[in-house]
Amino acid sequence: MTGPAPQPQPPRLVSVSLLGVVEHPALGESPYRIDIDGAPYVPAGDGGIVLGLRLGDSAFALRADHAAPGACLVHPDPAARHALTTYACVGNRAEVRTGRAAGAIGAVLGKRGEEGRVIIGFRQHDLAMMRPSDQVSVRGFGQGLRPAQFPAQVTVMNLDPGVLAALPIIAAEPETGGKLTVRVRTVVPGKLAGNGLGRPAAGWDLDLQLPPPGQDGAADVRLGDLVAVTDIDARYNMGYRRGWVTIGIVVHGSSPLPGHGPGMTPILTAPAAVLAVQPDNARHVGLTERGLKLARPEATVTGEPRGGM
Repeated sequence: MTGPAPQPQPPRLVSVSLLGVVEHPALGESPYRIDIDGAPYVPAGDGGIVLGLRLGDSAFALRADHAAPGACLVHPDPAARHALTTYACVGNRAEVRTGRAAGAIGAVLGKRGEEGRVIIGFRQHDLAMMRPSDQVSVRGFGQGLRPAQFPAQVTVMNLDPGVLAALPIIAAEPETGGKLTVRVRTVVPGKLAGNGLGRPAAGWDLDLQLPPPGQDGAADVRLGDLVAVTDIDARYNMGYRRGWVTIGIVVHGSSPLPGHGPGMTPILTAPAAVLAVQPDNARHVGLTERGLKLARPEATVTGEPRGGM
């Protein structure tokens, strides 16, 4: 007598070894860009290694352009660069392979467009020792993730499975009508989506054309926050679709450029009928250094004592 037939196992996610180099900031012949009012400015903070900016800081904390908290990775070969950006997922482990910071461990915070960049978070002490052209390896893992507890219509992207438990995502329950519920800092109307529309969500970010917060800090958005954008379908190339919602992690700061602003790496997209959001501007906690297992008390390179990476 034979027992029940074995149940087929779901396919496993592929793990890919990736290599990038720390980017040097780049400018054209002119050091100026033109802001939304037609005035020139110097785009400090766009790419490379940015010191003193951390998850939890306001996306408007610096007088900068697209500043990301950590080191941006690229690759000199265009095809390898696109693969690096596509396969790397938020939460993936990264390790410095060359230079004075060799052996330092970091984690992927997100990705950016403009030919492709991967943003890696490190402790401030390690960032201070890093230099452009240092090699960093990344264990790419997460694309294709389909958690069994998520509704089938929810598409997950750019996310290491190990980070799910550190994010404010509530599994679908009967009392919520079978919806997956996510706590976010704020909900942004799709009409404020800027640079990134029409681009592949697996390798790009979406800029949000948000104004700076008020003097009392109201309507602030912080690096690491989860933000929902209405009427955007990010399953493939990001674009307008009525009745959909996309949720992303804020990974870089604001920009004076028209059509740009704080950028988010998309992680969830679905019809609003199955993906619910709970905005909480006052108490929201998104992606944190502690959640990435990077937090350790130490002084920053500026000498200001604060807990950090």
